[in-house]
Amino acid sequence: MKHLRMGLIASLALLASCGQLGSGGSAGIDGTTITSGTDGDWVAYGRTYDEQRFSPLKAIDTANVKQLGLAWYADLDTNRGQEGTPLVIDGKLYTTTAWSKVKAYDGATGKPLWDYDPKVPGETAVKACCDVVNRGLAAWGDKLYLGTLDGRLIALDRATGKVVWSVETVENNGGTYTISGAPRVVDGLVIIGNGGAEYGSRGYVTAYDAETGKQAWRFWTVPDQPGKNGPDYLKKAEKTWTGEWWKLGGGGTVWDSMAYDPKLDLLYIGVGNGSPWNQHYRSPGGGDNLYLSSIVAIRPKTGEFVWHYQTTPGETWDYTATQHIMLADLKIGGETKRVVMQAPKNGFFYVLDAASGKLISADGYVPQNWTTGVDMKTGRPIEVHDARYDETGKLFVQTPGPGGGHNWHPMAFSPTEGLVYIPVNLTSFPYLNFPNWKASAMGFNTATDFASTAMPADKAVRAAAIAGTKGALVAWDPVARKERWRVSLDQPNNGGVLATAGGLVFQGNTTGAFVAYSAHDGGKLWSFDGQSGIIAPPVTYRIGDDQYVAVLTGPGGAYGLSPGIATNPEGKVRNISRLLVFKLGGKAALPPAPPVDPGPLNPPANIAGADLTTGSARYGRYCGLCHGDAAISSGILPDLRRSSALKDPATWQKIVHDGALKDAGMVAWSPVMSAQEIEAIRAYVIKRANEDKALGGPN
Repeated sequence: MKHLRMGLIASLALLASCGQLGSGGSAGIDGTTITSGTDGDWVAYGRTYDEQRFSPLKAIDTANVKQLGLAWYADLDTNRGQEGTPLVIDGKLYTTTAWSKVKAYDGATGKPLWDYDPKVPGETAVKACCDVVNRGLAAWGDKLYLGTLDGRLIALDRATGKVVWSVETVENNGGTYTISGAPRVVDGLVIIGNGGAEYGSRGYVTAYDAETGKQAWRFWTVPDQPGKNGPDYLKKAEKTWTGEWWKLGGGGTVWDSMAYDPKLDLLYIGVGNGSPWNQHYRSPGGGDNLYLSSIVAIRPKTGEFVWHYQTTPGETWDYTATQHIMLADLKIGGETKRVVMQAPKNGFFYVLDAASGKLISADGYVPQNWTTGVDMKTGRPIEVHDARYDETGKLFVQTPGPGGGHNWHPMAFSPTEGLVYIPVNLTSFPYLNFPNWKASAMGFNTATDFASTAMPADKAVRAAAIAGTKGALVAWDPVARKERWRVSLDQPNNGGVLATAGGLVFQGNTTGAFVAYSAHDGGKLWSFDGQSGIIAPPVTYRIGDDQYVAVLTGPGGAYGLSPGIATNPEGKVRNISRLLVFKLGGKAALPPAPPVDPGPLNPPANIAGADLTTGSARYGRYCGLCHGDAAISSGILPDLRRSSALKDPATWQKIVHDGALKDAGMVAWSPVMSAQEIEAIRAYVIKRANEDKALGGPN
């Protein structure tokens, strides 16, 4: 009996050391675990394969959420956009940060366990359309899987953070591709897409063996040159393109959304925009350009094409369909149907039959002016002619803009309420054709004219732009096909959403508040000052008897950089990148936030005779993406109007022409711009600085 008892103790100790007696009993992650989820853990990007981001935990509910307090926090070493969804497995929290770093903590105490830095080269930043962000990890067996900004897929030992294997997923030694999205794992295959459609890429997703990293299959989303397309689905797509699109890449990168249905054995991927945006150059004869801006269903074991639904045929506005895809069972017309739901950039909320892709409904969830609706017989949007700026050559101020009515920020679905909670953007954008555009080896290749539509030095125009750039949290009823309730927010680019069985919806926003709302009516029940903009989605988990809620702080991404003043008026939003973790009765406190000090706006005098036309054009194409529209920084990256380098042409050339700061992401622009053009940019920024100094105020 003594030996039997000792053997039992040893076995229990072994199980505990392997994590099988942890909060969720999920030491070895597999398809069963991800399909059903575990009460205490958050084991996949959307918690489960259906990507509903709904937790059954209800220890925190509408009655006691006011007792929620900070349990612990961790400062991060990358003050850039933080978009990661933490995973929580057996009491340990794993998260990615900007620059594709990974950190592991004790989920109850915040004790650091390990960290991993893939050492992404700083110059990779120039290939990233939307900041050096990373959205998260995947788990399978005893490993974690990370996609890095420079295109690697890396398997890490979950216990130690040590590299098990690493593969290059992108072609041409990186080329113009980047990875910011989270991998997914289905039946031992790790599936990852990439970004780069603004830079001349051709989209695809690839599957790798979870144990070895060996490539299993690759699925291309747009056709290659005629005669080189083997699969039937690509031959079909080829007929919807004209010109020589393959020389420009075509686009269609799968940079974010995926969902998997185990019963149907279908993987759903969201396909991105065209490369370039402007169809006049990409496919001059028009056409639908399959499979841009589409939801595509494929077999995860083989990469076989099954069906597609295109949300925006012939897309020319950066209207991706890479936004969050979720699966649900809805009772529609008295019949329970398995459906795919998406609110892509173009402003319509789609419900599709999950097995066939047949359109069930399509309704506007935000204001839009580029169509008069969706034709339910054809499934196609009914376009307004003037929206085709590529054909008319005229300026068209379109709603939504390229940031979309909804972007990457995850939605959530409450089966209890039957509602989808959407973080929406209420924005517009002036689209204008770029005459005589030529592709460039670096920089944004959209073929739209950003310089001619830049923010003017006019207080009234700026005030109108700020007033017209808002956000909201919308509760959408996908069966009744209408909005149930709405919370209006001062800015766009607000955080992803979490719904819980406690009747709560959690969301952070760009003004720094982390808020709990009633899932039923949107009533505000609790709020915490996070001191920094929050764009990441929260998660919740249980350790012992305590339920926790965790979220990353730190604004950034495309909205956090490019629009400048429109998304950060008066420079009030700061970036303090942290991981915040809450529980009932939490007593931790953040240190005082440092004051916002953008520094003096004291530029040199305007440069007489400078080539401001060239400077404006080159700034609009190569600089504004990161340093802000009209050289007005959003506060995440350096404000060039306040740069000391403005006063010294030689220093300016060393930085911009020679790449003196390439390790920080500021690469050398000499491959695409001459010293004279770079000096013209300096003159343009000086002009803009003097204009804004004359206006007064912090901007």
